[in-house]
Amino acid sequence: MQQALEEALRAEGVPATVMPAGRTDRGVHARMQVVSVRLEAGDSPESLEARLPARLPPGLGLCRVRAPRSFHAQWSANGKEYRYRLWLGDGPVPGDLAPYALDVAREPGLESTGVRPERLVSLLSQATGTRDFIAFHEKSSPQKPRTLASAALHALGDDLYEVRLSGDGFARYQVRYLVGSALKVATGRLPEEHWRAALETGTAMEGFKAPAHGLVLWEVRYPPELDPFTAGERLHPPGLPLEPPFHFG
Repeated sequence: MQQALEEALRAEGVPATVMPAGRTDRGVHARMQVVSVRLEAGDSPESLEARLPARLPPGLGLCRVRAPRSFHAQWSANGKEYRYRLWLGDGPVPGDLAPYALDVAREPGLESTGVRPERLVSLLSQATGTRDFIAFHEKSSPQKPRTLASAALHALGDDLYEVRLSGDGFARYQVRYLVGSALKVATGRLPEEHWRAALETGTAMEGFKAPAHGLVLWEVRYPPELDPFTAGERLHPPGLPLEPPFHFG
């Protein structure tokens, strides 16, 4: 989608490359991604906000264009929330949900209909706090302490669930390895002591990287004085596409 956004901006006389709050993997969805872009002399956020939506492809919406002082989409951020959708039913995931939720019973490497939600809740809760998540992310990301403020499981109806992870920052693939490895323990394919050792000491394990399509970057957070969104806009984002994956979240 970054390429589509940059093409739309160029068509409106904004040739600069955008700087996103963070890169998402191919196949990951983003609900409220934030980007920085330098406008040409004489242009304004208000004018661009009025012009740009007509240039955007389906599935890509524009919430707001604003110019907070001393703002940088990536370096000003102080937190993110990711959500990962899981289908825990015995039968196949319904067709309209299939592109946006992991079908655990039919996913190679998991293939289990015995995942209990309360088991997942217990495992995910062990991951909260400030720690080195080196066992759960690519080594290309800096190795440093990160804080996972909350990790919860929400029922969305029928057999659809959503893992919600909130923290001060996430390394590459960290969310996918956390969710996938918790599922691997819950299905009995990974001993829980390996999961605990990975969390407590960074010990490498044979984890599982959950597929990209179930993951949504839900929002990027900023200090109040820099936040480009009002509280109301965060609750009901203007310009948010109505089609999945946001309509059932």
